Amino acid sequence: MLEEVSGTPTRGDADATVPLPTPTADRLARRYSDFATLGEALDYAAQGQRGLNFHDARGTLIRAYPYAQLRRDARDNACRLVARGLRAGDRVALVAETGADFAALFFGAIYAGLWPVPLPLPTSFGGRDAYIDQLSVQLRSADPRLLLYPAELTTMAGAAAEACGVIGVAWEDLTREPVIETTFPPADPQDIAYLQYSSGSTRFPHGVAVTHHALLNNLAAHSHGMALCETDRCISWLPWYHDMGLVGCFLSPVANQVSTDYLKTEDFARRPLAWLDLISRNTGTTLSYSPTFGYDICARRMSSQTKASARFDLSRWRIAGNGADMIRPDVMQSFVDAFAEAGFQASAFLPSYGLAEATLAVSIMPPGEGIIVELVEETQLSGGSGAAGRPQRYRAIVNCGKPVRDMRVEIREEDGTILPERAIGKVWCAGPSIMHGYFNDREATEACMADGWLDTGDMGYMSDGYIYIVGRAKDMIIVNGKNHWPQDIEWAVEQLPGFKAGDIAAFAITTPGGEETPAVLVQCRTSDMAERSRLRDEIREKVRSITGMNCVIELVPPRTLPRTSSGKLSRAKARTLYLSGEIQPYDIAA
Repeated sequence: MLEEVSGTPTRGDADATVPLPTPTADRLARRYSDFATLGEALDYAAQGQRGLNFHDARGTLIRAYPYAQLRRDARDNACRLVARGLRAGDRVALVAETGADFAALFFGAIYAGLWPVPLPLPTSFGGRDAYIDQLSVQLRSADPRLLLYPAELTTMAGAAAEACGVIGVAWEDLTREPVIETTFPPADPQDIAYLQYSSGSTRFPHGVAVTHHALLNNLAAHSHGMALCETDRCISWLPWYHDMGLVGCFLSPVANQVSTDYLKTEDFARRPLAWLDLISRNTGTTLSYSPTFGYDICARRMSSQTKASARFDLSRWRIAGNGADMIRPDVMQSFVDAFAEAGFQASAFLPSYGLAEATLAVSIMPPGEGIIVELVEETQLSGGSGAAGRPQRYRAIVNCGKPVRDMRVEIREEDGTILPERAIGKVWCAGPSIMHGYFNDREATEACMADGWLDTGDMGYMSDGYIYIVGRAKDMIIVNGKNHWPQDIEWAVEQLPGFKAGDIAAFAITTPGGEETPAVLVQCRTSDMAERSRLRDEIREKVRSITGMNCVIELVPPRTLPRTSSGKLSRAKARTLYLSGEIQPYDIAA
């Protein structure tokens, strides 16, 4: 089991090498992120017995890491960083591998008054050169004094550091350096706590500068929105270089004194049902978040397994959070269908909406309300009035909840005019947790912020105090003055046998005649030329039936479409690679 209710985790002599997890319950009175700084939050959490717990690919506990130990290690690391000559306000880049080393280095930078900058791990796509290039771009943006990384990444991370004139050090080497006691600079709530690079930050990265005050305000607001209780325990596989993983599933547990169990993201990708195994073994109540694709892969994997009730007990899963990408009700229903017999309740779903520029959460569904969907006619989504005699088509839009405490949300026209209820426009938000700005990028900051309000870049509408997100404004395809959401085209193709989420990217291109038209790239797994030709015709007809448009349909090899660092499809990058010729479609006529 995962829960131990009191005392320091130990076993008898025969089992002395087997760690026990940190407890779910604790005698320490819970405080809900009501601290001036993140360092103060860890100081308080360290007075109790809760902490972080790291598991291997099969969900076996390999290290329990109480907050008290995290604090000791972090302060030692802070001394080491100061001894290296780093001073308050310097940036320290950290490759964000899920584990105790990163946690202690991140908080070490916090105690030393430095700005930690979490950077991504290599992904399974792109290769060595692409990873070095990605790190280099973000290092040049953040301008850190130091890059710290696990030893196994020395070749790639070291090459990126050298290319950018940054000192690169394997963190195992740093932690072997002597600890010279020193006095740390006092932290102010308005000081920058860290830089967060959003998942789309590749070619033109924007480092979101987040203050201690903004962070703790958002953490308090989202713990309030989830109605955090004493029996809650967090379980996560989300990467720590993404805002939902870093803020929601690492910093929030510290600031709210919640014991948390982790799988590495790459282990989840290989064995997704290990996530549900961890949840099943939790004897408290579970908080666990995932983007839509996490629920999707589990539901798909379960279709080839034995009955869910024979392996899982999901009856204590209180908050099944969903965010970070468009929430798809069909996937959520598939998950319910697959795991209801294991005790999962649809009311546990907790849709939310947020972004790094707002620290994390903008809105959260009240617990227990589950997935609520509104069917919106597509002419409303596209801003048109509809053609006479044309059949009406609807898209299911998921309710993303109410603005979190202290957050204000407005829906505006392009000219800034505030729109009424149920009118679709750009989503703007304001509150104490809105970012300080983009690091060293005044132009980009001014382009999305005005008078304390943030233009999220998303489109949506308000209804009875709830927020409904329709899509990204920058992804919109505009043909003959009509708006088309790429998600509609992609979802249409996904309905065909053999395709799934992530196989399709839709975006606008300009034809040789100067007209805008949608292009649809579809990852194809068959090598049979006749079958490819048939698939392309079938896809074209499916898209035409949904949108009324003739699209450019291109079949491309598997694993071709680019992803952001958090694993989401990057339509903008797919478009760039396609137009530059770096994505080569199959020649159907060959």
